[in-house]
Amino acid sequence: MIFRIRHETRLSYGNGVPVARLNVRLVPVIWPGQELLEHNLQVTPTPTERQDRFGPYVVNVTSLAFRGGVQEVTVDNTMLIKVTPPALPDNSPTIDETRDAAMLTRQLGPQSPAPYLYGSRIATLDVEIADWAAPLLHGSRPVLEAASALCSKVHADFKYDTDSTDSKTPPAEAFASKSGVCQDFAHVMIVALRGHGIPASYISGYLRTLPPPGMARLVGVDAMHAWVAVWCGPEIGWIGLDPTNDCLARESHVVVAMGRDYADVSPIDGVFTGSAIQTMNYSVDVAEAS
Repeated sequence: MIFRIRHETRLSYGNGVPVARLNVRLVPVIWPGQELLEHNLQVTPTPTERQDRFGPYVVNVTSLAFRGGVQEVTVDNTMLIKVTPPALPDNSPTIDETRDAAMLTRQLGPQSPAPYLYGSRIATLDVEIADWAAPLLHGSRPVLEAASALCSKVHADFKYDTDSTDSKTPPAEAFASKSGVCQDFAHVMIVALRGHGIPASYISGYLRTLPPPGMARLVGVDAMHAWVAVWCGPEIGWIGLDPTNDCLARESHVVVAMGRDYADVSPIDGVFTGSAIQTMNYSVDVAEAS
């Protein structure tokens, strides 16, 4: 399946600021089953400095600097991307086997399981969340089967509510209210898996959505999406699961970046000097290419 995606972000700084710096994480990484056919990241006005780099996790970062005064910045990210999910494994190692393999790995690269075993800035370890997930995660159970069961439990136990959390809400708070959005569902599932020694990562990307039957598709009303990837041993690697929709991340999911939690892969963040109030508006459109 081929998707044409446009993600436009507009940042305004009131009457202007002397200096602004941004980190943009919108260029899709190389990922199994994905082929980036076309891509363009257009920034207006032209930044004083621009640097593209990879890392430290599985993320492409474009660093921008604006000097000499700026009132508004527009980041227009467009791409044509082909998604052909690889075949799923017939079976997976047990949780005990996966945990042992992760602990014994000698690799520390961005796709190694090691960085995704422990608590991170947002996804800190939580005993209550680990205990809640424990009945599903006994050591002799195949890791993908167990993770899929946990994905279903998050979906069943939590209410999708855009007003209950924001981007800074910790998993413990979302867990207590049993509500949130895709970011919260992903964070809670990640904390639960890591609490049992299972490497789990946060995926930032896009999801194709379809309008209700009989309704026209609206342009620009999509959003970025978040889900979880679970490391299923060195032979299988990372498998994506979407607790918001209770499904595997397959042909409708486009991976942009992978990190320990949202803080590692947030689409845009930065700093500026001055006393202006920054506002940000965005529009996202994910459409199947004709």
